[in-house]
Amino acid sequence: MDPHPERSAALVPLRIEEHGDIAIAHLDRPPVNALDRELLQAIGNGFKELEKSDAKAVVLTGEGSSFCAGADLFAVIEGSTEYIEGTVPALTDAFRSLFEFPRPVVAAVNGHAIAGGAVLTCECDYRIMAAGSGKIGISELKVGVPFPTYAIEIMRFAVAPHHFQELVYLARAYSPDDAVTMGMIDEVVEPEELMGRAIEVAERLARIPAATFEAMKTIIRQPALDRIARYGEEHDAKARKGWASDEVQESIKDFLVTTFGTSER
Repeated sequence: MDPHPERSAALVPLRIEEHGDIAIAHLDRPPVNALDRELLQAIGNGFKELEKSDAKAVVLTGEGSSFCAGADLFAVIEGSTEYIEGTVPALTDAFRSLFEFPRPVVAAVNGHAIAGGAVLTCECDYRIMAAGSGKIGISELKVGVPFPTYAIEIMRFAVAPHHFQELVYLARAYSPDDAVTMGMIDEVVEPEELMGRAIEVAERLARIPAATFEAMKTIIRQPALDRIARYGEEHDAKARKGWASDEVQESIKDFLVTTFGTSER
């Protein structure tokens, strides 16, 4: 959620580098890696390309002080209905490409992971967060926007079941240690240890035979995929309509004013 109109978008919003058999995917849209349509499309296309590559595992991290601050809400209220009609499917495609990626993905959460940033974190196979002031949580209902199907099913899949409704309805942001209790994070390390530990875990998972890992990942995630297939199309049509509604648009503006002091860039 980027309040800075003067920011310069990264030339490559998803930057991928090689580290031996491991690919490191950097969310790179300053200043907080907010999810606009360009970054969402880069995530969707990037993971589809990684699937064709020789990488045996992926580490997903963010550039700067944030992992990902969620949807670019300024773009949502500035855009037309056509923008929303194109952006919500791009959001779904980005989540799908990561959730169904057949090889190991380790999240190296270097700072705030809010809303869509928390979803990206939770769909990874192992989630490591840097200790400190970074927060993680799903703020969609606080903002007033409905979750697309992939987003809500990823969170249902990832978090502790007895905390799921609390996480959705109260829309709080949690410290790294509290996020472990909630099931959003597996491990907390010191910031200077984050990338080294993420690569270590990725290399460990990469040693599992690829077909074995893919088979286990598929069966673990199949219940969520079945629910998505059963009602996703109908729900997502309602979600797109909801995002474009006057009531939700006003709710987004109120949230931006409360959070940033303005609903304009």
